[in-house]
Amino acid sequence: MTQWVYSFGAGHNEGSAGMRNLLGGKGANLAEMAAIGLPVPPGFTITTEVCTYFYDHGKQYPADLDDAVAAALTRIEEAVGLKFGDTEKPLLVSVRSGARVSMPGMMDTVLNLGLNDQTVEGLAKASGDERFAWDSYRRFIQMYGSVVLDVDHHRFEEIIEDVKLDRGVAEDTQLTAADWQDVAMGFKTVVADATGEPFPQDPRAQLWGAIGAVFGSWMNARANTYRRLNDIPASWGTAVNVQAMVFGNMGEDCATGVCFTRDPSTGENIFYGEYLVNAQGEDVVAGIRTPQPMAAERAKPGERPMEEVMPAAYQELVRVRSVLEKHYKDMQDIEFTVQQNRLYMLQTRNGKRTAAASLRIAVDMCREGLIDETEAVTRVAPGSLDQLLHPTLDPKAPRKLLSKGLPASPGAACGVVVFNSEEAEMRAQKGESVILVRIETSPEDIHGMHAARGILTTRGGMTSHAAVVARGMGRPCVAGAGGVAVDYASQALSSGGNIVRAGDTITLDGATGEIFLGSVAMIEPQLSGDFATLMEWADKVRRMKVRANAETPLDAETARKFGAEGIGLCRTEHMFFDPERIGAVRQMIMSETEEGRRAALARLLPFQRADFTELFRIMAGLPVTIRLLDPPLHEFLPHTEEEIAEVAASLGVEATAMQRRASELSEANPMLGHRGCRLGVTFPEIYEMQARAIFEAAVAVAKDTGLAPVPEIMIPLVMVKRELDITRAQVDRIAQEVFAETGTAIEYLVGTMIELPRACLTADSIAESADFFSFGTNDLTQTTFGLSRDDAGKFLPAYVEKNILPKDPFVSIDPDGVGALMSIGAQKGRSVKAALKLGICGEHGGDPSSIQFCETVGLDYVSCSPYRVPVARLAAAQAALSGGGIDRTA
Repeated sequence: MTQWVYSFGAGHNEGSAGMRNLLGGKGANLAEMAAIGLPVPPGFTITTEVCTYFYDHGKQYPADLDDAVAAALTRIEEAVGLKFGDTEKPLLVSVRSGARVSMPGMMDTVLNLGLNDQTVEGLAKASGDERFAWDSYRRFIQMYGSVVLDVDHHRFEEIIEDVKLDRGVAEDTQLTAADWQDVAMGFKTVVADATGEPFPQDPRAQLWGAIGAVFGSWMNARANTYRRLNDIPASWGTAVNVQAMVFGNMGEDCATGVCFTRDPSTGENIFYGEYLVNAQGEDVVAGIRTPQPMAAERAKPGERPMEEVMPAAYQELVRVRSVLEKHYKDMQDIEFTVQQNRLYMLQTRNGKRTAAASLRIAVDMCREGLIDETEAVTRVAPGSLDQLLHPTLDPKAPRKLLSKGLPASPGAACGVVVFNSEEAEMRAQKGESVILVRIETSPEDIHGMHAARGILTTRGGMTSHAAVVARGMGRPCVAGAGGVAVDYASQALSSGGNIVRAGDTITLDGATGEIFLGSVAMIEPQLSGDFATLMEWADKVRRMKVRANAETPLDAETARKFGAEGIGLCRTEHMFFDPERIGAVRQMIMSETEEGRRAALARLLPFQRADFTELFRIMAGLPVTIRLLDPPLHEFLPHTEEEIAEVAASLGVEATAMQRRASELSEANPMLGHRGCRLGVTFPEIYEMQARAIFEAAVAVAKDTGLAPVPEIMIPLVMVKRELDITRAQVDRIAQEVFAETGTAIEYLVGTMIELPRACLTADSIAESADFFSFGTNDLTQTTFGLSRDDAGKFLPAYVEKNILPKDPFVSIDPDGVGALMSIGAQKGRSVKAALKLGICGEHGGDPSSIQFCETVGLDYVSCSPYRVPVARLAAAQAALSGGGIDRTA
């Protein structure tokens, strides 16, 4: 019989940390903490299998679930000496969701469940504190009303604000028991008005309502958005955790807090977090009151750190911190409550952190002996390194300070102000940089936060929703900027007499919390010593080489700085658009004769030779793969009538002649037209000029430096072996001519770009004439799916949203289609030449999941944009450690 419910705490632990898939992260860790002797209030977890059953059976529960929940509830009652629904000594519980991976703010929590008009009186008597009892009841009505009954939470806030105005007080803590009783009655009226039903009084009905709301919220819009952004399958489901309440709102010897065992922004080994005296958990993250720091070392003047206010509970928390880090061997994100000076642990999980913190924590923990180098390499998400590789504010740049908040997530961002997530997403889709400004963010803002370059909130602390989500996304965030007033109605924010309207530009510095008017200049990032250390450890275990896609000296130098081991794709056509040479290119295209084309190409030769000379010098001793001309010729011609007239005059030809030539060259479907090696076959003089430029440059660099480069000349878009035979013969002939003229011979390779399904399927034949294959996965994806990369953006997001495709295939390799063709191409190619060098040079070369796939296929290298090189180095190391691939060297 299936066990649907697992108990934890009070010496009865049926789960463990290893059961995360069944119990969710929260349930598994509660059971684990209880098992290692930490103070965890007793409770039980309803498994993720119930969630799956719930959705598979028309939102019905398993028949025996009711009895299992009742038995687990009885066990809690016996452990704490209270009874659920009892009017004298009522047991109250919390109901929380918990998926197998942390989804901050995605799912809904209900506290103080079990209170009603009778049990609230019992709680007041049992605790001897009427104010606490009514405060707890109004919180329960508010949470249950908004989470389970879907009542707008603003309606509850308005009632509290009205009562505070009537009483002439500013803080919630100044309201009396009678005030909270009035608020609770007002809340019940709001619920009745909104739902047409009185607020539920039966505790068991409340419990099942909350359980249903947690399962229901697994499929709500914000949860679906978060899962899509983070590749979390809907089939995983969520667990539900029901736990005996402990109270942080019973008085001055009670508190609640959220903390991290290390600083999640910097990785510094210091107890980091916030707490509130006489409060419940949601107060800390909701930004209703300003939380206080944990450690005295982090306290500013006027703040009251927990270390001084509650020294005994703080010291116990320090002990727990040490136990948890040694046990989990990772930085932990902890939620706790102090009830009458006694500490209780409500949650631990591996803490979300910035890329900089991730690096530092991994390296520090290795040096502390908690983990080894290999484990440290697996601890940093390769994609998160992007956060370290982007600009920060230039300290010398002029700036005008608008205000200051909390430095909630590091990095700098500049953009136009928007006040809602829909507009943020809409403007970002048009290519605009936006800063999302909110009083406080909620899970409904997830899509806007993802679209924005940076986030600014006027409420909330360092562990608020905005701060946690922004850090996870790598977005700069300034939170709790109390000096900024936001007026949604007039679409403006104001501070210190300055008014900033929607559409105006501001700059955020997430590292300092500063907000500046207008745009501020930025500078390239400086990578820390920890970065170099981790990269060194990654390189020790990495099998695949990492090259860069580069054709300019700046790109090549950037790539070398980030550790590229050569160039995997130099797109020669990018060099043709330079103003100095585009005239010669157009003259070559306009020419009706081979003689005319050769004359124009002779003008281009010195430019191309100089380009390659610079690249070879920068990449001294490393491989450089140069793709010969690929795009159709009409791409180089002007398109508007004015441009045609201007260019025709500069070339000394009639505008009508140029229009006629452009018309002759135009194609209905140029992506599948006269391009790639088809140009080399029909206009051999183009590839001959490029080959001559390559060999003359390589020989010159070899003579100057003594380090002979090894050019890898790549023929694009080959579909049959004969195309490669013809173009290779051209290249080989030019090589011999240059070697004879210069008296110097160098090593070189000629290979092809595999970017058509037919090339994959006939790779054994093509390999006979190739020294290497490089998979051009951009075009291979287009030709496999029959999708135009330029047009698919109009509908691909909908395909991903509707689960027609798991991911955008232009972002991550499609393993079943494109990947299968790559596997066939690799196997067939190496069946003819066992040592055939294999690489990838599409945009996928910098995507971690695609790199993992490349390891399984046994590629020798990946090539990506220069800024993605560190990402690829780390991803390749993790791919090697996860066991894909075979032992080969490039």
